[in-house]
Amino acid sequence: MSTQETEAPTTSAAPEAPDAPQIAVVDPASGRVIQHVPDLDAEAVRRAAERGRAVQPAWAALGFEGRARILRRAQKWVVDHREEIIRTVVSETGKVWEDAQLADYGYGAAAFGFWADNAEKYLAEERVKSASPMSKGKKLLIRYEPLGLVGVIGPWNYPLANSVGDAIPALAAGNSVLLKPSEETPLTSLLMERALLECGMPEGVFQVVTGRGQTGAALIDVVDMIMFTGSTRTGKLVAKAAAEALIPCSLELGGKDAMVVLADADLDRAANQAVFYSMFNAGQTCVSVERVYVEAPVYDAFVAKVVEKARTLRSGVEPSGPGATDVGALTFPPQLETVRRHVDQAREAGATIAVGGNPPEGPGLFYPPTVLTNVDHSMEAMTEETFGPTLPIMKVADVEEAIKMANDSPYGLMASVFTKDAEKGEAVARRLEAGMVHVNAVLMGYLSLELPMGGWKTSGVGARHGVGGIRKYTKTQSIVVSSRMNLKREPYEYPYTGTGYKLVGALNKFLYGRGRRD
Repeated sequence: MSTQETEAPTTSAAPEAPDAPQIAVVDPASGRVIQHVPDLDAEAVRRAAERGRAVQPAWAALGFEGRARILRRAQKWVVDHREEIIRTVVSETGKVWEDAQLADYGYGAAAFGFWADNAEKYLAEERVKSASPMSKGKKLLIRYEPLGLVGVIGPWNYPLANSVGDAIPALAAGNSVLLKPSEETPLTSLLMERALLECGMPEGVFQVVTGRGQTGAALIDVVDMIMFTGSTRTGKLVAKAAAEALIPCSLELGGKDAMVVLADADLDRAANQAVFYSMFNAGQTCVSVERVYVEAPVYDAFVAKVVEKARTLRSGVEPSGPGATDVGALTFPPQLETVRRHVDQAREAGATIAVGGNPPEGPGLFYPPTVLTNVDHSMEAMTEETFGPTLPIMKVADVEEAIKMANDSPYGLMASVFTKDAEKGEAVARRLEAGMVHVNAVLMGYLSLELPMGGWKTSGVGARHGVGGIRKYTKTQSIVVSSRMNLKREPYEYPYTGTGYKLVGALNKFLYGRGRRD
């Protein structure tokens, strides 16, 4: 990464706001300012919305195949520009190159093609067969139309996967999109705006509006639907604003994902997965392993394996290239304080810090990989989203206690269970209160774009991926066509003579009044 500040890509709205205040984009691993982007106001967002609305009908008129051609070009662009994408992601997030490749680059490379291939299938017209006798001889259809202008407010932890990634199905459905990335990590979104223009997307269909909170608030006021990824606290504010605007919203919010390790688990695999998915992206993943419950007979053995693996992890240095380090920096400065607070509070409450726990001196937002034992639910490290490289491990008596403790949370995004008995694992999975549960794996279901991924409880509303992940960006229209056997006058129409009343009453009794025998 260059130590020199370079000229930032510009948003579509930026040329019309030359005097907008600037936001410094800082490399969290070094503390260096790498670029500046505009902090756009409500008027700039309104103008961007006007442009998006003006071009949306022509974008929708291209049809699924016309839009798919551009999305497939974007897929190739992502593959051809791998190093540039990864370098950009690393520079603004502080994550290591391997994390950026696996999550952000890898997701983008898959998602453009997936939605190009599946949008038409997921949004095809549906013929409906009705049980109502009043619908006999009529053609019943459900069709899906783009909402128009979709707003996406993205998080700072995955600037391609969870920001641009949410825009892709909205575009595939025929919408224009305004994307407001986090002010901490706007550069990847700007890069992808450039990419889509180079791939032939009409100007104005996909626009990036950079800015702080007021920019996101202004976005909600001008769009037809909002997709938000972030904290539960902010998500509630977004939902309230969307309700005031009377527009739909989809929210992917916080998580405190539980891993359950049963006595018959493959402990090596479970330990490897626990360490990797708690420390991946420095733990800044909504669906990371944030707490582990281990049955007592294998608790000590599991902890020993985790500690051995965690002690080998390298951290605290700039991710200068592939293989340079294992765990990168935290991206958002306040997050470092949250991690400190959770670990320190747990330590004061009696937890044992088996690995890590002491942040290094020097530049960069680093916190070492940290394993905590002797923990319980009196500690924030076990109950609140830490979003950092920590792994608290709690001993439980049996599977029933594990399930009870795993469900003792306001969150319900993802969970996992490890056991050599796959049937038992599935049975436990069905009892865990989370929108996605894995057996003998973690997080991989997120990469299966056919599967809906959404949270239960306070972890969100709606889902990304799967059929619902694109239909949420559409409005439905039901069509009823009466073309055959049309009477001049239906028996229930005016004038009311009493005969029609008796006829309809007899018909209802015949159809519904006979009851059913079990």
